Amino acid sequence: MTIIADSFWLWQFLGRLHPLFVHFPVGLLCIALLLEAADWYRKSNQFRAGVTAMLWIGTISAIVAVVLGLILKNGEDYEGSTVAIHQWSGLATMALAILTVLALRSQRIALYRGLLIVTVLGVTLAGHYGALLTHGEDYLSSVLPGNKPKSPEGGETNFAFASVNTNQPLTDKQVQDLNLEVRAILAHNCYSCHSASKTKGELRLDKKELIMKGGEHGAILKPGHPDDSEMIRRIMLPADDKEAMPTKGKRLTEKEVALLSFWIKAGAPWPNGPEKSLYRVADLAPRLPVLPPATVDITNPVDRLVNAYFQKNKINWKTVVDDRTYQRRVYLDIVGLLPTPKQIDDFVADQRPDKRETLVKGLLNRNEDYAQHWLTFWNDALRNDYTGTGYITGGRYDITKWLYASLKKNKPYNWFVRELISPNKESEGFIKGIKWRGTINSSQRTEMQAAQNVAQVMLGLNLKCASCHDSFISDWKLDDAYAFANVFADTTLEIHRCDKPTGKMAGRRILYKELGQISVDAPTENRLRELADFLVQPKDGRLYRTLVNRVWAQLMGRGIVEPVDVMDNEPWSQDLLDWLAYDFVQNGYDIKKLIYTITTSKTYQLPSVGIKDADLVTAPTYVFQGMVRRRLTAEQFADAVSLAFNPIYQDTSLVKMLPPAIQKEVPFSRAALVKNDRFLTALGRPNRETVSTSRTSQANLLQALELTNGTTFNEALKRGAEIWKAKYPTSDALVKELYRKSLGRNPLPKEIAVAEKIVGKNPSVEGIQDLVWAMAIHPEFQLIY
Repeated sequence: MTIIADSFWLWQFLGRLHPLFVHFPVGLLCIALLLEAADWYRKSNQFRAGVTAMLWIGTISAIVAVVLGLILKNGEDYEGSTVAIHQWSGLATMALAILTVLALRSQRIALYRGLLIVTVLGVTLAGHYGALLTHGEDYLSSVLPGNKPKSPEGGETNFAFASVNTNQPLTDKQVQDLNLEVRAILAHNCYSCHSASKTKGELRLDKKELIMKGGEHGAILKPGHPDDSEMIRRIMLPADDKEAMPTKGKRLTEKEVALLSFWIKAGAPWPNGPEKSLYRVADLAPRLPVLPPATVDITNPVDRLVNAYFQKNKINWKTVVDDRTYQRRVYLDIVGLLPTPKQIDDFVADQRPDKRETLVKGLLNRNEDYAQHWLTFWNDALRNDYTGTGYITGGRYDITKWLYASLKKNKPYNWFVRELISPNKESEGFIKGIKWRGTINSSQRTEMQAAQNVAQVMLGLNLKCASCHDSFISDWKLDDAYAFANVFADTTLEIHRCDKPTGKMAGRRILYKELGQISVDAPTENRLRELADFLVQPKDGRLYRTLVNRVWAQLMGRGIVEPVDVMDNEPWSQDLLDWLAYDFVQNGYDIKKLIYTITTSKTYQLPSVGIKDADLVTAPTYVFQGMVRRRLTAEQFADAVSLAFNPIYQDTSLVKMLPPAIQKEVPFSRAALVKNDRFLTALGRPNRETVSTSRTSQANLLQALELTNGTTFNEALKRGAEIWKAKYPTSDALVKELYRKSLGRNPLPKEIAVAEKIVGKNPSVEGIQDLVWAMAIHPEFQLIY
């Protein structure tokens, strides 16, 4: 067939009709299944005639599509694993379609329906790989959030060399950068046809030696002579020329052509040693940047580094917030509670110059309140919950007692991590994952969950893609994910690609080999101890950068790196991130000292910045100007309502699960210690069956509905209104005290007038409930300014 295709244009023409014909079986067979399902549901044969016609047409078109596809493959040199999968899945679909028609003709309805389902799955698989061949391997992944194609510098290729005019030889750094730019151009424009998954014309452009080797027609470049290089000739041809490259998609820009020409003219240099990644890879080792000089009013190291950033970005320092705003902000951030009216009055009246530092120290010493507040943060990250999947079958373990005790005594973070990875009975729930009931995907077995969770939480690294196949968004491979998962396994894991066994057994190794080498044949307990020791080393700068970035994001509303689980992204201040991580290690891995450093900085005390579009927070163009204004979390809101008006939660069943000594430390049911319910879910508490390291701060319809009509919230307000009515029979005192307890200030005259109109001169329960509801949804109550 290859000879015929090469010698007669008609065969090439027919081959290129394959993409047209292949859509017939895709559409018709899928619709046939839907109509058959409708007949089965209705227990009728209403659509059987139409289904039969669709099956015949779909089967015939599947046969035609396969024939044309084979002509296309042989006539245009399609090769690679993706081509092979597409070819064989197409052949299988054709065979299944034929069997489906035969089963229907013989009236074997059960067999026919089963075959129809499998046929549709087959055509879906074949279509998926066909789309990858037509549009490139990143056709689906490129539109996902954070996966937009970009050059290593985050945009269009913009490399320029002084040596272009001076004819000086390139430095090693210039060779590396030039090579990275060249590879980016090839990856975004050429890999869809010339890579491991698809190799047209026997040409691959994804490796140095393969580029130099060329394709079936010989070399594609002549080092030092771009004008004599086939690559340059092809990319400069008119778009309608049959030899023009790329054959599909956008043409290379003049800038890209000039860069490739310059690269070839320079001798097509390639850096010695391992090829640098196309993706940004953050440094692993710690780094201590030089602190900019202090000034009279800028002494905190955080402020000195931010001051340098402000100067670079031409941003002026703003006046810090007033005492009331700062006190409310730091109370909510450190202990998750509102300050009482007396605490506010005392702080405002305090004339000591260091009163803000003293306040932070006092809050950090409230160990029980601190633990109960930060429990929420770590519960989200460590998938620790009190109910849910796995608890019924005994395939899940909570770590609440261990976690609460660790937070209360401010366990050093290196030991905190060590006890999670090399666990005791109380802390093993994190890496044990969740043993899901029934059959699960191979990428979700407990060992792989452990690998994914440790990588995400501890290292700010996404292994989820690489758990099924080589990652589309990083350099991590399937082998890397399975080798790391195998560290947690009692038996050697077999590598599965997209849930299909490969027959290859996984190795055992840590993700970053610079940190150490796991003893392959050691018992699981010993391997986990080794892994913990390797990860918590001071030289593992990534572990500690990830932690300080998470704490910064929790306190400031936005990480130095965003998203916080993608620590290879560019930070808005590398020096600030590095200094905080280095200082954190030098200060004994003390999270409270880290919080103190941040919350006593002038940077933390700047006015909050409102951002209307949530996408701007994670945009690469983000410019730091101060804390991002945040909405109270579900737990903060519930606790604020409980303190200001009336406890929302009366059930202390979960509190009773804690040790007796801890039970005495819980004055009311803090929301962090309450099992999830509709109210907390509506306000943003996540499903902790997966790791959750950030929550959206945007209001939504579900939250509005719950605050308006939700039983939990409104019954708490009603109970509170009855108590307030009995205590304050007149509106004057009632309104004033409500404002002081909820907003930390006295009401303005116009606010008093509106409030008295709502509650009446002689307050009613309904009137008080309405006023309290209005105050609870007021931005001044709901937001951290």
